[in-house]
Amino acid sequence: MSDIPPPPPPSRNPQGRNPIKGLRNGKPGADGKPPVPKWAIWAIVAAVVVLAFGSQLFATPTGDKLTYTEFLVQVKNGDVKQVVINNSSNIISGTLQSGTKFTTTGSVNLSDADEQLLKQMGVDYSFKTPQANFITSLLPIILPFAFVIAFFMWMQRRAMGQAGSIMSVGKSKAKAYQADKPSTTFSDIAGYDGVKLEIKEVVDFLRKPERFKEIGARVPKGILLVGPPGTGKTLFARAVAGEAGVGFLSVTGSDFMEMFVGVGASRVRDLFAQAKKLGKAIIFIDEIDSIGRKRGAGLGGGHDEREQTLNQLLSEMDGFEATEGIVILAATNRPDVLDTALLRPGRFDRQIIVPLPEYEERLAILKVHSRDKRMGTDVDLETMARATPGMSGADLANLVNEAALFAVRRESLAIERIDFENARDRVVMGARRESLVLNPEEKRATAYHEGGHAVLAVVLPHSDPLHKVTILPRGMALGVTWTLPEERHTYSREFFEDLICKAMGGRVAEKIIFGHLNSGAANDLEQATGIARRMVREWGMSDKIGPMAWTGNQQVFLGEDLMTSGREYSDSTAQLVDDEISRILLEQETRAHEVLMRHRRGLELVAEALLIEETIDGPTVGRLVQQGLDAPATSDVQA
Repeated sequence: MSDIPPPPPPSRNPQGRNPIKGLRNGKPGADGKPPVPKWAIWAIVAAVVVLAFGSQLFATPTGDKLTYTEFLVQVKNGDVKQVVINNSSNIISGTLQSGTKFTTTGSVNLSDADEQLLKQMGVDYSFKTPQANFITSLLPIILPFAFVIAFFMWMQRRAMGQAGSIMSVGKSKAKAYQADKPSTTFSDIAGYDGVKLEIKEVVDFLRKPERFKEIGARVPKGILLVGPPGTGKTLFARAVAGEAGVGFLSVTGSDFMEMFVGVGASRVRDLFAQAKKLGKAIIFIDEIDSIGRKRGAGLGGGHDEREQTLNQLLSEMDGFEATEGIVILAATNRPDVLDTALLRPGRFDRQIIVPLPEYEERLAILKVHSRDKRMGTDVDLETMARATPGMSGADLANLVNEAALFAVRRESLAIERIDFENARDRVVMGARRESLVLNPEEKRATAYHEGGHAVLAVVLPHSDPLHKVTILPRGMALGVTWTLPEERHTYSREFFEDLICKAMGGRVAEKIIFGHLNSGAANDLEQATGIARRMVREWGMSDKIGPMAWTGNQQVFLGEDLMTSGREYSDSTAQLVDDEISRILLEQETRAHEVLMRHRRGLELVAEALLIEETIDGPTVGRLVQQGLDAPATSDVQA
């Protein structure tokens, strides 16, 4: 990380506005400033109404308040100088001889006697009828229409908010990330040094392109991250966003598809238009297989929406218009379904494999996910890393979190070794079903069934080491025999034969002890048959079939051999394949019977221990099997 220079300031357009910032602000104005809030417009309208009609709507009389009787007394006493009578509101206002102003409320019509009294006392009185403002008189007519229009405008805005504006349906849904706020860097990713090195070249090119141009090197236009689910492909993309210091646009493959025809291609064009405005940018497309599948599947012609989207993507990545400074970063766990035109040099020049982590990488990943948790002194992450082969980074993160949850359930102040053991059992074998209670007969059958698997796992020469065997129901199984696979990348025929033989152990053990079979071996038979089928059809491990491979029927959406026969071999070959699969299964069943008969006493000891302890580890099974060899077998155990 030390050889990467600090990120340059974000690029700006000719108007001097930060394009990344403008993208994050939604729809800026022409000058780059944010639009005026809606509440401000309504506040201005309310202020205008108050200023225009406030004097008429909220007019209040001034002066001392008198009753009408007090007013007549003042008139008789000659204290009233002037009076103004409002014909509309019947409010009488005036001035006393002393200059004091007053108001009172009279009758609807001033009586003749009261008017005569005013004349006798010499009061200067007058009648006033206020004239209504022209705009005020129109309010009763305008307001209903205004409310109706406002209601329909509100309904229209709600419909546009739910269905999206028809004018912006073709806009890209890519999320832009600011270059000055990285959230993830390469230091947050444990292991995968080779993957980091390949991606780091792209980051270096975008930050210092002159180093590559001096020598004449051309940076790859596209990088495809390929690997099983959970290996951290999207995490690498987030790290690139934090390290590159340039514009970063993130979008998923499903964001291009819509119910309207042509929307996908329009969004692809808009996505690359946004990237070109940024100057240098990285476009990350997650799950690209959703739009990049092979064309010509026979389920749609050239007008198919997905194919049109793919065609536009191919044109934008390597068409007539140059896209210098724009790098496409994509992720998928199905590279076999991608169109060949998408994978050729000039588009995705480089494929980076993100495999399942090895031991050292698993240890580093466990340390990363454990650094913000309170760990007990007896936790050994090295042992846990060795005991989790085949787990991805997401699986390991879930393992650490499950261990923390187990610690909380135990009301412990720290995560201890027992929590990791329980978490591993739950992740690998499933949650324990406390509510399921086996009757004695089922429990005894399960003990001998799992005992058969366990004995074969111990005595077969090419089997993985036995870790644990239990008759406690977990997940969908009534019992589980768990072996720890060793780190290997190729497998021999002897290994698969031992694997099939071990799968037959439960069925054979029940037949030896009880003399009959039950349905508990259904999953074992399914796994054994699948392995035998692949040995014959794919791996060339049958002497009669020879070095030939058939991968099975091609899936329709791949667009390969849709109109041809789904089977690649003749009926006679199909019969030979079936015979070989059957031969392998029967041979391994016979072999399992012979091995368990030689270790019958060990099988009985393991089953008895399981009925008592319910869970025993691999070394205990090994001691019991050896003890059975040293002592003569007891009488046959009958059901």
